[in-house]
Amino acid sequence: MTSERFEERIKEAAELIYKSQYLVIFTGAGVSTESGIPDYRGPDGLWTRRDKGLPPPKMPKWSTVDVNLGHKAIVTLQNMGKMKFLISQNVDNLHLKSGIKQELIAEFHGNMELMRCLQCDREFQKEGFWDEKKWGKGYRTHPEQEGQPKCPECGGRIISSIVNFGDPIWEKEITESFDHSKMADVFFVVGSSLSVTPAAYCPQYALENRADLIIINNQPTPFDTAATVVFRENAGETLTNILNEIMKLTD
Repeated sequence: MTSERFEERIKEAAELIYKSQYLVIFTGAGVSTESGIPDYRGPDGLWTRRDKGLPPPKMPKWSTVDVNLGHKAIVTLQNMGKMKFLISQNVDNLHLKSGIKQELIAEFHGNMELMRCLQCDREFQKEGFWDEKKWGKGYRTHPEQEGQPKCPECGGRIISSIVNFGDPIWEKEITESFDHSKMADVFFVVGSSLSVTPAAYCPQYALENRADLIIINNQPTPFDTAATVVFRENAGETLTNILNEIMKLTD
């Protein structure tokens, strides 16, 4: 892809977002790779390496992981009032850390920093509330540990909000994600292979609403042929360029 073509696609994506009335953004692991977190299906991703018989990619120390340009651009779109909702497949907490409002995000597979009540669905910050050394990870399939905290609101069982393989997706996340996708006039995918269901139903719902689909992903997705604009370039750089172009249109 030439730089000229890249600039043309940047302008087209920026115009679509600038004119949109209901922008929904959908992120996968690819938005966090620039923070040092490996993705799953990229050239050096977790599943790619596993399928080749290679050891998993090196994980960074979580204390060193921070938000990147991509996260910051998405927050700016939120603060401008352009982004109406964010759907994320990531569990790394970087969207909330970057400043995304909790009421404007559905974290499809949970959040490593949040615990959740099975009974009333309330969420709690893990830090200062749940001691992993005493009670373990607290996953849904783990047995309850003696003395582990109950929900202070209803007395229900507290578990990790993380959705592991075989776990049901939280109903609130499914409902919100599907509802907002069905209202989108622009559906913007960043860093997802769009191959994991039920999350991958979201762009289909958007397309059924005749939304324009923009995709940034370094590998092909099943939705590329239906997209208005596709980028294979770096997510942070592409998002920053799109945002800069939107700023010019608002002047």
